[in-house]
Amino acid sequence: MDKMKSRVSTDSNYDMAPKTVGQYLFDCLKWEGITEIFGVAGDYNFTLLDTLERYNGIKFIEGRNELNSGYASDGYARIKGISALITTFGVGELSACNPIAGANSEHVPIIHIVGSPPEKDQKEHKLMHHTLMDGNFDVFRKMYEQITAYSVVLTPENAMIEIPAAIRIAKEKKQPVYLVVADDLVAKPIMFREVPVQQPRTSVKLTLQAAVDHVRQLLEHSNSPVILVDVKSMRFGLQTAVQQLADTMNIPVASMLFGKGAFDETHPNYIGMYLGSFGSTEVQSIIENADCIIAIGLVWADVNTASYTAKLNSLKTVNIQPDFVKVGEAVYPNVLAEDMLNALKSLGYKGQGLLKKVDFPYNQCKTNTDELLMATGYYPIFQQMLKKDDILIVETGTFYNGMAEVRLPSNVIYIGQGGWGSIGYATPSTFGASIAAPERRVLLFTGDGSLQLTAQEISSMLYYGCKPIIFVLNNNGYTIEKYLNVKTKNQKYNKIPQWSYTKLVETFGGNAFTTIVRTNGELEQAINQADIERAERLCVIEMIIEDSMDAPENMKRMRNYKLKQEMQRKQK
Repeated sequence: MDKMKSRVSTDSNYDMAPKTVGQYLFDCLKWEGITEIFGVAGDYNFTLLDTLERYNGIKFIEGRNELNSGYASDGYARIKGISALITTFGVGELSACNPIAGANSEHVPIIHIVGSPPEKDQKEHKLMHHTLMDGNFDVFRKMYEQITAYSVVLTPENAMIEIPAAIRIAKEKKQPVYLVVADDLVAKPIMFREVPVQQPRTSVKLTLQAAVDHVRQLLEHSNSPVILVDVKSMRFGLQTAVQQLADTMNIPVASMLFGKGAFDETHPNYIGMYLGSFGSTEVQSIIENADCIIAIGLVWADVNTASYTAKLNSLKTVNIQPDFVKVGEAVYPNVLAEDMLNALKSLGYKGQGLLKKVDFPYNQCKTNTDELLMATGYYPIFQQMLKKDDILIVETGTFYNGMAEVRLPSNVIYIGQGGWGSIGYATPSTFGASIAAPERRVLLFTGDGSLQLTAQEISSMLYYGCKPIIFVLNNNGYTIEKYLNVKTKNQKYNKIPQWSYTKLVETFGGNAFTTIVRTNGELEQAINQADIERAERLCVIEMIIEDSMDAPENMKRMRNYKLKQEMQRKQK
């Protein structure tokens, strides 16, 4: 905020020739490192887009629809820290409600900008297209109040105050914000305002010390403490502080499902994923028998806790959240996570590391090249193919569960929408990730059913020269849904049309490397070829799975658990 004020106040252009609302908006986004804005054109955002076309330093990246553009901006933000989305009023912004709500749920900061009808027409309550034909132009903003951290109607008079405020809130809360501006006001000069200086947030020192003292008491009587890392440690930029704490304390570290990728999985103290009763029994035993659990950024949700089969002793848990700490039953508000982590490092606790080597599910698996593709074979192959600095985008469903236990190399960005879980998210998110980091290898793991929801964005990838490697798991329908529904069998609604996925590229008018594989050997050969081809073009590898109910072990355990629950329900 200080940086923004100093730039605005010392720029003579603001005194001699004031920027327009649109120019100032794009200035603010550019200062945050945003170099691309996603969206779809519509007549109420034409002035915004015309301004953007003349603006140096930010490109407009048009998606095939607003839903996909929202997902793309989400993927972009997870890599660059923040993103922006432009849609038109009504029809456009409502199509983006799903990805914006998902970003809210998943703590992803997106600046959603909406172009609205001319101010004069709004004041006269005219019946305009893309409205509910009732003269109410505030109804959609009120809808967005429920799924964003902040919403505002921009004007030339308030732009210099509201735009920086909205961006600051998005960054602090790691959630989307909503800015709507009338089409005829975008090119109006802004009124100069003194931007208030925001003091950096700090912990309350006495509360911080009380929380640290409480943890010290726990550790003094602890022989088997552990660190448990979850998703908010990623979203709030705590990875380095967590790693330093693990190095200092020298104790075992595990990740929750949502927090996959939040901790370096090559670290000598990393023991794997804690998936309650659905995952490794060895990891489950270490975590649940620990006499002090330092949990960072924990989200205690159904999927993340394996249908609440995860069991943590709350009296022995240090729950470190972005802006408060809970130790046992005592809550310490206004304590920032980074301050707490740094303070814990100074306690001087030193553990014994791992007392014995932990087995990872896909480390020892040997695959026969002639065997048909099955989860027991292709996940070890994926683990072997991964490289340092890769970006992985994993679709909700079978791949989300299976890839959770693939051990990642260092400095890998892992993207999955575990909490919101909107099927179809991963493909357009891959588009956004490819735009955000064109120099890195981007890998998409998606299912046949998921791809059918948002396949259009492969067209956008081709159009903008993106070159990810796309793995399509063709297992003849929604396997994850079949696993989740244990009440009935052979549900028609979990079947899908048979597509020729490798031919999508031809339909979309692009050039790509495509292949269909059925065996472990064919998959390995396709991966090696794709790694060569990706330098020049997008790659699609379609994996044909003969057994539509084949799945990773954690999904099988989940289904068995649900079957037992259903039997108990029927017996009541």
